[in-house]
Amino acid sequence: MIKPTEKVPALELNLINDTKWQLSKQNAENFTLIVFYRGLHCPVCKKYLEDLKTKLEDFDKRGVNVIAVSMDNEELAKKTGKKWAIESLPIGYALKEEEAREWGLYISNAIKDGEPEVFSEPGLFLIKPDGSLYCSSIQTMPFARPDFAALLKAIDFIKKEDYPARGKA
Repeated sequence: MIKPTEKVPALELNLINDTKWQLSKQNAENFTLIVFYRGLHCPVCKKYLEDLKTKLEDFDKRGVNVIAVSMDNEELAKKTGKKWAIESLPIGYALKEEEAREWGLYISNAIKDGEPEVFSEPGLFLIKPDGSLYCSSIQTMPFARPDFAALLKAIDFIKKEDYPARGKA
C-alpha cells in the first residue's frame, strides 16, 4: 500500500487520442488526478467518467491534471471514449495487472459475459507535482466512489489552508 507522502509508481500509458502519457512529465501546478476505472463493461464507470468529463475545466482551473485509466485494451478503450462520449477526457489503456497491483488496486475476475477475464476495481489518486501521494481512495466494488464536486471543494480547502497529507503514520 502506498502511503501519503511516498512516491507513487511510475506510470506510462498510451491514450485513446494516439498520444502517450507519462506521470513523470505532468508538471501539474497542484496535483495530478488519476482515476482508475473498471472498463467499458461497467455502467457505474460510465456515469462516473461522464461526471468527470463535465468537471475537467474545474480541475484545470485548480491546477489539476486529470487522466482516467483502465486495463482495457486499445480497442475497448477507444470504444469507451466514443460510446460514452468522453473522448475529451484523457483515457489511458492497457494498464498491466502487475501495475494495477503496484498501485494497490483490487483485481477481479469476470463473473458474467461481457466482463474482461481480469480487471482492476476503481481507485482515485491525487498526486503532488513531486510524484508523492497526497491522498487516495481504493474500492473493492464499483460502488461508493468519491464525488468529484466534493473533491473540487476539498482541493480548494487544501490550497487555502495548506493542508498536509494525512494517514502516513
